[in-house]
Amino acid sequence: MEIAVQGALDELGTPLSQVTFVVFDLETTGGSAAEHTITEIGAVKVRGGEPLGEFATLVDPGGPIPPFISVLTGITDAMVTTAPRIDSVLPSFLEFIRGATLVAHNSPFDMGFIKAACAALGYPPPANPVVDTADLARRMLTRDEVPNCKLGTLARFFRSSTEPCHRALADAKATSDVLHALLERAGSLGVATLEELKSFVRTPTPEQQRKRHLADAVPGTPGVYVFEDQRGEALYVGKSGNLRVRVRSYFTASETRSRIREMIGVAERVRTIVCATGLEAEVRELRLIAGTKPRYNRRSRFPEKAVWLKLTDEPFPRLSIVREVRPDQASYLGPFSSSRTAEDAKAALHEAIPLRQCTERLTPRHTRRACALAEIGRCGAPCEGRESPADYTLHVASARRAMEHDASVVFSAMEARMERLSVEQRYEEAAADRDRLAAYVRTAARMQRLQALTGIPQLVAASPAFDGGWDIHVIRYGRLAAAGVMPRGAHPTPYVEALVATAETVVPGPGPTPAASAEETECILRWLESPGVRLVQVEGGWSLPAHGAGRLKARIDRAYQAIEARSPREGRPLS
Repeated sequence: MEIAVQGALDELGTPLSQVTFVVFDLETTGGSAAEHTITEIGAVKVRGGEPLGEFATLVDPGGPIPPFISVLTGITDAMVTTAPRIDSVLPSFLEFIRGATLVAHNSPFDMGFIKAACAALGYPPPANPVVDTADLARRMLTRDEVPNCKLGTLARFFRSSTEPCHRALADAKATSDVLHALLERAGSLGVATLEELKSFVRTPTPEQQRKRHLADAVPGTPGVYVFEDQRGEALYVGKSGNLRVRVRSYFTASETRSRIREMIGVAERVRTIVCATGLEAEVRELRLIAGTKPRYNRRSRFPEKAVWLKLTDEPFPRLSIVREVRPDQASYLGPFSSSRTAEDAKAALHEAIPLRQCTERLTPRHTRRACALAEIGRCGAPCEGRESPADYTLHVASARRAMEHDASVVFSAMEARMERLSVEQRYEEAAADRDRLAAYVRTAARMQRLQALTGIPQLVAASPAFDGGWDIHVIRYGRLAAAGVMPRGAHPTPYVEALVATAETVVPGPGPTPAASAEETECILRWLESPGVRLVQVEGGWSLPAHGAGRLKARIDRAYQAIEARSPREGRPLS
């Protein structure tokens, strides 16, 4: 005789309709929970789709709010002067969330600040279950539905009644709307309990299951893999330290990207290229993507579309956006990923240095009427002869120095302008200038870092391999010319000499990246800066400008951390 046994509640799970959710959002003085503090907390408590309460307060961070953050959130020092400190707010917030499931968009960011505040004030960290709407959206939505999982994108897609605006309560309400839309979709997929929601993953498609045999002959070595269709056309290129493990993962439930699942349906074979080292695999991947332009790869397909900011080579030089670096006497800043970013950097340079902005060619003998920029003091009007060639040369030298060696003059000019705009509460204009300065500083820092390596005719370096040997690479003008492995216990000299003798001959071209794409040189730089790497041979010197943009980039990055702590996860494409 069979006896029916009723399952316990913990076996059945907690129905989503009975779960109390506290959806919350924080505004902070920056992106690091270890270095920055909370300026605002907003939360809404809901159960079964019905609101149960709200929690909203500004928080005195105990110090000035950076101008960049005020531009982003609209929260100023004056607004938080009379606000309570976090030691007064935190107990009330912990009581508000007691017994609830916490929900946040990019929850590691917000939970990191809550846990840091608890640790600083002697409270245990919250043990509440946590649901991340950004992560949940990536599991349930496809690229065809939304281009990314930013809160603003999802709020528009689900027609939220509240528009996110980088204020805590408004963003919490928008996140609540997104949560309930995702819960409705989860219900249609058979997800009925909190436990099922937290463990929800897609199952492999029939195509994924049917084509698992494509990974059978893949070796377990470092290298590059290429998914190809029946005509041999490259569909997707990737790299891995273990080709067999990586390729097999495409045929399991762990591969949830809808675009890649679609690619699996088209693929008929997997071609592999075994590489000596991980760095060689990374570089070969970049070169193959750029050469074959597989339609399912998102990144690195069109390095030739990069643009540059050029200080022209003519009697009265000007800044011009170009798509090609030529062997002339001009100075170049870049590469930029888009013309818009190049325009931002150009505007930052013009703010600090009164170069002419007209486009026609000028000579000391050919003059014309000056434009409005001369009347407001933004240009010395060399076109009218008001500024002599010698005086204009000083501006050109200053611009060249700002592009190649010293970013401080541009940084100081833009910082002063942003502070003035913030005082005048012209936050949108200040935000636009913030982006212009960031475009200039980040690109200048990147270029100066690249040039430090691309100016070296030959560099040989080695890193420890897993088996006790050494991975050895020959780099010429920033391009990987050879890669090899020296066995454990072998004498290095013969291996290094043989690798150098058989390395690719590299003839440098013009510009800051004369022999390889900027991405390839950056891959090499990341490897050179990794722990354990040793320089074996270096022709010439390897250094960065003492007053270069790299020292200012850290300040820019800190100012952007509040945004970028969310952006890498929220803005990441779904496939």
